[in-house]
Amino acid sequence: MNSAWVTRIESHWRSRHFESASIGKNNTEQSSIVLTAFVILGFDSPDGQAKRKIHRAAHLERMEALHAQGRVILAGPLMDHAGSLIVIKAGSLEEAEQFAQEDPYTTFGVFERFEVHPFLQVFPKEP
Repeated sequence: MNSAWVTRIESHWRSRHFESASIGKNNTEQSSIVLTAFVILGFDSPDGQAKRKIHRAAHLERMEALHAQGRVILAGPLMDHAGSLIVIKAGSLEEAEQFAQEDPYTTFGVFERFEVHPFLQVFPKEP
């Protein structure tokens, strides 16, 4: 990934001054950090659809915790059964990658692989 591009995107988001806690920390441990949007593309394994049904509750529980922090922009499965699209706010690329790596869909083999990319939201416009 082009580090100059990532730096430019992160710089843009720094100017927006988001405040929140790190992913995985409870709300009592809040700190002021800059959040950038990241796209997580999870690509299903050949038996991903069968495994998805088994591990969906654990995956959704984890997503709900992040949503409660206001850090989920959008998320859902791709209708062609290729995988999932998740857009979250994180403090760094490494934090977003760690979130994807530790997701039950990754750890239990629903996703055979995933990609994480910085994302600049244009629409809908934020207030």
